[in-house]
Amino acid sequence: MESLTECRQIKNMREFIDIFVRLILALPRPAKRAFVVLVDIAMCVLSVWLAFYLRLGEFLNFFDGRISPLVVSVVMAVPIFTISGLYRAIFRFSGWPALLIVTRTILAYGVLYSLVFTVITVEGIPRTIGLIQPILLLIFIGITRVLASIWLGGRHLYILEKTSLVKVLVYGAGSTGIQLVNAIGNNQEIKVVGFLDDDRRLHGQVLNGKPIFCPDELDKLIKKHRLSEVLLAMPSLTRVRRSEILSKLRNSRISVRTVPRVADLIRGDVGVDELRELDLNELAGREAVVPDHKLLYQSVNRKVVMVLGSGGSIGSELCRQIISCGPKSLLLVDHDEYALYKIHSELESLSLDFKFKVMPLLASVQDSSRMLDIMKAFRPHVVYHAAAYKHVPLVEHNMSEGVKNNIFGTLRAAQAAIKNGVGNFVLISTDKAVRPTNVMGATKRVAEMILQALAVKETRTKLSIVRFGNVLDSSGSVVPKFRNQIKNGGPVTVTHPEVRRYFMTIPEAAQLVIQAGAMAKGGEVFVLDMGEPVRIYDLARRMIELSGKTIRDSDHSDGDIEIRFSGLRPGEKLYEELLIGNNILSTDHPRISKASEEFIGLDILSAKLEQMENALNSNEVVTIYAILQSMIEGYLPPSNPVDWITQENTL
Repeated sequence: MESLTECRQIKNMREFIDIFVRLILALPRPAKRAFVVLVDIAMCVLSVWLAFYLRLGEFLNFFDGRISPLVVSVVMAVPIFTISGLYRAIFRFSGWPALLIVTRTILAYGVLYSLVFTVITVEGIPRTIGLIQPILLLIFIGITRVLASIWLGGRHLYILEKTSLVKVLVYGAGSTGIQLVNAIGNNQEIKVVGFLDDDRRLHGQVLNGKPIFCPDELDKLIKKHRLSEVLLAMPSLTRVRRSEILSKLRNSRISVRTVPRVADLIRGDVGVDELRELDLNELAGREAVVPDHKLLYQSVNRKVVMVLGSGGSIGSELCRQIISCGPKSLLLVDHDEYALYKIHSELESLSLDFKFKVMPLLASVQDSSRMLDIMKAFRPHVVYHAAAYKHVPLVEHNMSEGVKNNIFGTLRAAQAAIKNGVGNFVLISTDKAVRPTNVMGATKRVAEMILQALAVKETRTKLSIVRFGNVLDSSGSVVPKFRNQIKNGGPVTVTHPEVRRYFMTIPEAAQLVIQAGAMAKGGEVFVLDMGEPVRIYDLARRMIELSGKTIRDSDHSDGDIEIRFSGLRPGEKLYEELLIGNNILSTDHPRISKASEEFIGLDILSAKLEQMENALNSNEVVTIYAILQSMIEGYLPPSNPVDWITQENTL
């Protein structure tokens, strides 16, 4: 009963405070200032009254003729406070800087007030009142400002009901961690309990009023303070070191978020208080490939650059990287109106700063005449071809469209580039083109062979291919998919417990494409050293554990989220490869290799493509499968294409 009574008292107190705060906030600005002046006058009265008690052991009687200390205090305080700007402050956002201003103001007031009662002697009024009263006034004014900040800012709700606060630890007691804590300072929903840091010399110290703990104490701290999150504030760490820290945090069943990278902070893309969900490039533990800036600038600096498929995840990042290299103009080509509008809007303002043109062009790479017209009109020096259908299941179920776009779109674009004397034409390919088991991979391998075959006879236009693995957070990446599944409570779906993939970041992929174009002589297949492939099941576990959840399986029936195996999708492989053969050559970049791979000669290839186009026009899907099989060694279409087409409605 006592606890119930206390809860009711707190509730009534909170309701009263809420009503009072709303009334104050509803007042016009002049009325609010007048209210604050009245409060300060009341503090002057209280401080004088209490100063007499502390000095003489008796309270001041305002009717015995000793009223001069009070009159002097009010007459001096209000003008000084006004001149110092105390009544211009927005109290709900006041912090330590505001209290410093209050302190300096009352110090100035105290000096003048003490001088008055040092020079003027009044019977019954001790001179020490001139010293005691300013000290008391400083305390009272400071308290009123702190209470105003708490009450008007709404933070009293969390004082009265502390369980609603999200309690966090900041991992990293460096400059970024301090900035983050300062940024969170006015947040009414988050409370920073302290710092975690690996430096043993800092353990037990206090920074910005927050204790610094050893990371080994995390489990104890979680239970003691009911922590909800760890905020990783070390953006300058290598990815390997971040991976080591994240591995430790995974076992503590606490959500982890991270502060943006230093490069993003320096560019002004994000603020230090903008926390992000962890994504796969931080979980994979592989260092990003450092670009060769000479190669980056060589291809695009002061040149007309065209990006086909500029609205896609790879194409749009290509455009962002190209902008930083100072092109003469940038041509954005895409058949998706909204995607084109979005990337053009993003880049248009940047182009004004760098003083070059960004031109949005609606077009499909399958439209030969449109490709010819665009390249004839704008005369690009380099073309990056990122316009492809890349989602394996979708292309598998829409085989004809995949062939039209990935194969004949590449052919039309390359022919237009050759006819208009484009200097460099770079095709963006995929590891799924290596010994393909699906239509998407098969069409991309044929697209590679088209460029290889054309490059044999073509000398004016340098045709090259860049091949890499999965791209993090692209439209087809598992990262956003897993993130949404975790947010929705699961299950997280993985196709197979042993499926493995290579991974790289979108900026890495875009930089590789640009650098490869600079190194191209004609017909090369450039491949990035992507390290070891990553098991998707392990990544799913990491993302679940670092979101503060536990795995639910046969051994842990009380876990939060289940990992469910959905089975390999049509045409999906357990393992991806980057090379067809073993003929690998080095390049000017230590992490980029050049593959020497066999391909079909142009005469035979042209005949095959003509047969395929005829089959497309007559919708002979089985024939298209057969032609793909004849062109690509090892490619096996569905065992019974007719049944596959009927059951899966493949068109």
